[in-house]
Amino acid sequence: MKLSSFRLRIALFAALLASVAVSGFGGISYILLYQSKTQNLDQDLQARLIRDASRPRSDQAWQTLEESRELFFSDDLTANSLVLVYGTEQTLIYQSANWDNDLNSYLTFPPQPDLPNNFPINPRRPNLPGNRDTPRRPPNPEIIQELIKLSSLTTQHTSTGSWRLGTVSSPFVQMAIAINLDVIDQEMALIRNIFVLLIPATLVIVMAGAWWLSSNALSSVQNITSVLKKITAKGLDQRASSNGLDTEFLELVNVFNQMMERLERSFQQASRFSGDAAHELKTPLAILQGELEQAMQTAPAGSSQQQTFGRLLDEIRRLNSITRKLLLLSLADAGQMKLQSQTIDFSELVSELAEDIELMAPELQLQLQLAPNLKLKGDRQLLTQVLQNLVTNAIKYNVPQGLIAIETFQAKQNIILKISNPSKGLKGGDRQKIFERFKREDSSHNRKVEGFGLGLSLSREIVRAHGGELTLEPASKLVTFTLSLPISMAR
Repeated sequence: MKLSSFRLRIALFAALLASVAVSGFGGISYILLYQSKTQNLDQDLQARLIRDASRPRSDQAWQTLEESRELFFSDDLTANSLVLVYGTEQTLIYQSANWDNDLNSYLTFPPQPDLPNNFPINPRRPNLPGNRDTPRRPPNPEIIQELIKLSSLTTQHTSTGSWRLGTVSSPFVQMAIAINLDVIDQEMALIRNIFVLLIPATLVIVMAGAWWLSSNALSSVQNITSVLKKITAKGLDQRASSNGLDTEFLELVNVFNQMMERLERSFQQASRFSGDAAHELKTPLAILQGELEQAMQTAPAGSSQQQTFGRLLDEIRRLNSITRKLLLLSLADAGQMKLQSQTIDFSELVSELAEDIELMAPELQLQLQLAPNLKLKGDRQLLTQVLQNLVTNAIKYNVPQGLIAIETFQAKQNIILKISNPSKGLKGGDRQKIFERFKREDSSHNRKVEGFGLGLSLSREIVRAHGGELTLEPASKLVTFTLSLPISMAR
């Protein structure tokens, strides 16, 4: 499933890369650190084995040697290390008091090597004059090399824990030292827990940083989006700012602003043309209407001439209606629609309209739910035209023996009118385009249903000029228009 948010994808991708990098670094660091600790321990353990086994010692000396193990191991390891020493005839010379007997099954000593030729048994040098405490003789190099070959280091697991077991055979003893690995395991567990806590924290920081960087990078797109939201027929002068933009977005903003300039010029030309055309047609249409009315009066009553003049006069009146609506729409587009504000008894206005419905369509059932004493400020003539357009549509596009339901009420500071009727079939696509100019439910533009598709578009512009809104409710069995008007005009 593709994520819709670009910033979220960037943040998650950065977090994924960071998680792979941090996890890989943490895993490799953990392994290397564990290997380093183990290698250091093995070096110390092997050095201890070779040192202690490379010289002959008395039985009493082994206790002292075990007590001095802190010279080689840390305090934690010293407290968890054990020593076992056998003599040349497999006799037990020394064993730590807490030696784990389970380790005995893992003890495998190689055969003891022979002493080198002419090897002095006495471990001390003869006393020299003036020096009563002569140092010990250093271990014989030949024995050391042999002991390195004969020493072994293994890891064994018993009921008391994991042990690093070192064994060696020398010409003098067979020796084993076991060090409990729990201390190292505890240290590694602490390091592992630190990594477990640091990795999520690092991912959160990386995600936040990626989100912040992507938000800054997309600020230009957000700027264009905010401008697009403000664009209406009266707001085509909006432009996106190019100050401080990155090079990658500068061209995009420039192209967008150029497009807005072309769109504004085109819309102004179209609006000016419709307004000018409607204005220029008013005078010749008025002259034609006057001439036809005069000719109709002079023609013989009931003659074919009078009927022809009557049909022509109807067409002239239709053209007059179109020009008036086009002129109002051009004024609305330019934001120059002038309203004659006055206090209107909206309840009375709707009641008068209901009486007209009973006269125009007596076959339709009328359902009224009218709240009394609804008053507002507005242009009475224009609002009456809006209501007439809504009622006319409800009658024209109704079903045989249908109904018209009208409801009015006050919601906070707005007066609401709902007018509903069953329709012959208003498709979903037509619902989206019903407020477009010259758009009719009968898309063939024939004369079965009178009208030009300008009524609803003009009605919505008049309502918006009053600070209200005219909407068509979502698909249902009834076609319902909702008119919302503020009690006090917004402009």
